[in-house]
Amino acid sequence: MMLGSDVSSLSTTAATAAAKGLSIVVPAYNEAAGIAALHQRICDLARVLRQRYGLGCEVVYVDDGSSDATLSIARTLPASSLDVQVVSLSRNFGKEAALMAGLDHARRGAVLFMDGDGQHPTALVEQLVSHWIEGGYDVVYTAKAHRDNESLLRRLSVHSFYALINWGARQKIPEDAGDFRLLSPRAVAALRQLPEHNRFFKGLASWIGFRQIQVDYEPAPRAHGVTTFSFMRLLGLSIEGLTSFSVAPLRFASLLGVPLASAAFLFGLSIIWEVWATGKQVPGYPSLFVGLMTVGGVQLIMIGIVGEYIGKILSELKARPIYFVAEHSEKQFETEGRESANERTPAE
Repeated sequence: MMLGSDVSSLSTTAATAAAKGLSIVVPAYNEAAGIAALHQRICDLARVLRQRYGLGCEVVYVDDGSSDATLSIARTLPASSLDVQVVSLSRNFGKEAALMAGLDHARRGAVLFMDGDGQHPTALVEQLVSHWIEGGYDVVYTAKAHRDNESLLRRLSVHSFYALINWGARQKIPEDAGDFRLLSPRAVAALRQLPEHNRFFKGLASWIGFRQIQVDYEPAPRAHGVTTFSFMRLLGLSIEGLTSFSVAPLRFASLLGVPLASAAFLFGLSIIWEVWATGKQVPGYPSLFVGLMTVGGVQLIMIGIVGEYIGKILSELKARPIYFVAEHSEKQFETEGRESANERTPAE
């Protein structure tokens, strides 16, 4: 019985990569104002990749329960230079679920993930593809070149998050790396075999290994709308990522108990010494009250941390689907310049 998986047969070379093609997965949530312009840039990119590498492409738009006209606009996008799939989820399941839906529906060999807000430059994709085809890398991920335009609190929060999640981890998650990345066919096959429901794509894409390379970039300014990632939502995603991918919070909880127990022991010794040396008993109410509050507060924090992991275990045991597809439509590009459409509803 094999406890691992052999994906060596899916390795690509410069000669075989073009035959496998590239799927571009774009999760979208309320991106009606910019999705048409983004599609035009992706079509232009597909023409360049076909001319340079002979690479056939498709784009998979995943509508994550948008409340605006994102889905209706996506249905009308033409297959002018690449195949177009539109996958509509039954509700807003979150970005991680949308990425998984795109991965499941991708039909080419390699997969490129990019956001639907237009901040991931399509001009950089050619460089990512070059690292895959010519450089032989399996995971080509991007990272922000700097965070000079962000507040000190946000920068400290990001640094603390990656320091905690990488604490004791065998496979480190690169700091500032985002979801804008390209995976080779064998990296895609490896990622699809990971069974957990509570997914953290940045961590999983690093954990699978293979040859990886980082490409720094400057995110483009948001052309429309405002980000939906508020501070509280980012905090929630951070907790989700930590508890889904790392046991660092549990280790921190265990280690925190050591200094607290040591401090309590030393405080007890100081009380015994004072009574023995001076014959005076130490008034107990303030010290008892502070001690109980400290220990009680720490215990509640520890219970909360353990509760997060128990919740993850319960979620995995329930094994509910990560997403439901309410609608799936396809348009196929033909080299003669014609399109053939095949639409299917309801969910697959």
